[in-house]
Parts: sequence; C-alpha cells; structure tokens
Amino acid sequence: MRLGGLLAPLGDSAVDPQGLANHCRAFEDSGFDSIWIPQALGRGFMFSDPFVALTVAATVTNLEIGTAVVQLPLYDMPDLAHRMASLTQLAPDRFVLGVGAGSTEADFRLLDRQYSERFLDYDQRIRELRQWRDAGQYLNRDLNVWPHLIGKPPILMGTWGKNVEIAAREYDGWIASGTYRTSDEILRSLKTYRAFGGTRAIVSTIQVGPETDIELLSRQLKKYEESGIDDAILMPLNGSPPLEKLRKLVQ
Repeated sequence: MRLGGLLAPLGDSAVDPQGLANHCRAFEDSGFDSIWIPQALGRGFMFSDPFVALTVAATVTNLEIGTAVVQLPLYDMPDLAHRMASLTQLAPDRFVLGVGAGSTEADFRLLDRQYSERFLDYDQRIRELRQWRDAGQYLNRDLNVWPHLIGKPPILMGTWGKNVEIAAREYDGWIASGTYRTSDEILRSLKTYRAFGGTRAIVSTIQVGPETDIELLSRQLKKYEESGIDDAILMPLNGSPPLEKLRKLVQ
C-alpha cells in the first residue's frame, strides 16, 4: 500500500513564502509516495488553492500529486480544463485529478453557487470535463491543448454510497474519506467497488494530530493494506508526530 501526504492549512508557516514548498519537500524527504490537497474555501481557515499548491509540489518534488478532491460544481469547466492541462504539462505522468460533487455548503455560499443543485451540476460538468480532457475542446470551443496531453490526467471520483459503483465503472479510481467514514464502512464499500471492476482505491484525509493514538492508527492502516486499499493519505496536523515516524507505519 502506498502512503500519501495531504497538505493541511499552512497556519503559522504561511508567513514564510517558502512554507508550502518546504511542506512538500518534507513529504518527499520522509519517504512518502504522493502529495495531495483538498479544495476548501469557506470554512473559517484557508487552504492553498489546489492547483497552485500542486504546481509547487510538481516543481520541488518528484512525487505523484493529486487533488482529493476538487468540487466540480464550483468551477466553470473551460477554466478547470485549462488548469488541468497546465498542471499535467508540469507532471504529465504524476498528476491525477480527484473530483467530487462537494459536501460543505459554506464553500458554495462563498462562490454564490447552489448547494442543493450540486449533484445535477456535477453530472453535467463531469461529462463536459471528459470532453475537454479527451479532445481538448467542447462543442465549438477549443483550448488548443498540447496534443501529447490529450487523454490525461486520470480522473478519480471522490464519493460514497451508491456512487461507488459508478466510480468503479466509469472512473480511473475511487477516493473515500477517512474523516467522514469509519474503517468498517470504507471496507464494506471497497467490496462493492471491487465487485464492479474498480481499480485504484484510496482512503484520503486520515487526520493525524497530537492526540492521535499511533498504535490504533497503525492497526487501521494495516487493516486497509490487508483488505486491498491501494493508497492511504494521511493529513498531518499541527503537533502531529514527525513525518518519518508516520512513514514507518506503512512499509
């Protein structure tokens, strides 16, 4: 099982312009396999923009990079497709795009989007985004994407419930939340995901703080590994154990 690191809010390190780059380098130096970031806007604290953060990660490390996840209803698809292609050019075989419908109303209020319509909006936007990815254009609009990037990056679905089957059938992978779901819930859904042919399975946003029981976390990660989860993504918070210690939890 691969071990990823999720970039948390910078906190006090935001005063250092190199703070984000240093966080990325620390994951690589500690032996992590990948770097991820969510999209969160209106929650009382600030995350870096996911595409800015992953541009930094792409240029200061050689790790896989990914979003876990961006909320499609909050974007206009030509804009997202432009960002997607630009980041893919920096890391053509290292960038994966995790997408979802969104789960936090505050993000939608901030951008004046309709939270109640997010699933309908998502369905329309993912169809359009696939066209941008696979053809570089949509209807009569053309981004003139560099030809070698057509068909990239892989798109993973961050979802739950009945949509796990859709993730298995129609996406390049599935991202489950380690914050909002228990290990048992995730592993039950993993069986459904595999039954419908799902490939890469990721558990993201496993928060680790100063009060985290490391022995319990180690057992949880071992359970994921034995059950066939492909990636576990830890989110070290301020005061968490050193990254080197966390890396040793998965060998």
